[in-house]
Amino acid sequence: MTVRGEEADSGDRAASGTRRRVLRALRAAVLAAGIGAAAFVAGFGWFANEVSLMKTPADPPGADAIVVLTGGHFRLNAAVDLLRAGKGKRLLISGVNPVARAGDLQQATGAEAALFSCCVDIDRVALDTIGNAAESAKWVRANAYEKIIVVTNNYHMPRSLLEMRRLLAGTALLPYPVVSSNLEEGGWLAKPDALRVLFTEYLKYLGAVARGALPDDDAGAKVLARG
Repeated sequence: MTVRGEEADSGDRAASGTRRRVLRALRAAVLAAGIGAAAFVAGFGWFANEVSLMKTPADPPGADAIVVLTGGHFRLNAAVDLLRAGKGKRLLISGVNPVARAGDLQQATGAEAALFSCCVDIDRVALDTIGNAAESAKWVRANAYEKIIVVTNNYHMPRSLLEMRRLLAGTALLPYPVVSSNLEEGGWLAKPDALRVLFTEYLKYLGAVARGALPDDDAGAKVLARG
């Protein structure tokens, strides 16, 4: 065999090796993508099932205070009912629109003026769930509360507790999920609106989990430190 022929064979072997490496890399990438997709779908199924199993407690245990996160149906009314029933000494309404007046909130919930004026605090700083957690944590610490009832919609509860527990590790958080739609026994699969809300909230929950894994990205703690 000539030198040129040997060089050609060597080039063919190198090209063949490169193709094999590329194919192995593609197979590994496809496998990883498949595993990731399966994990994502399984995670969503778990999340939706957890939310669908949540029930509003008929007679929740008492706590030092109550925090309600604004933004969903019936949350405020449920929180005021808990305050009226003596389940907490005070109520924090977190994430209120800055232009909303206390009197408007009091009328919207049907709460007695005396109850609202003595026992309700309003947070107008929080703009999202991270802010809700930060402002709630400042309020809890300022009042030295040890046990809090957290009121929000069932689909919003996992992310809310995740954000709040980061800042209130030593505080007992008692979830009070407000259920506005029956999602039991896979009912969410037949309700496009519920499916959309659950999927959107699942993506936000994953984002919160990922953000919490980053050591230098704790927006809630930064807001808390500024307080």
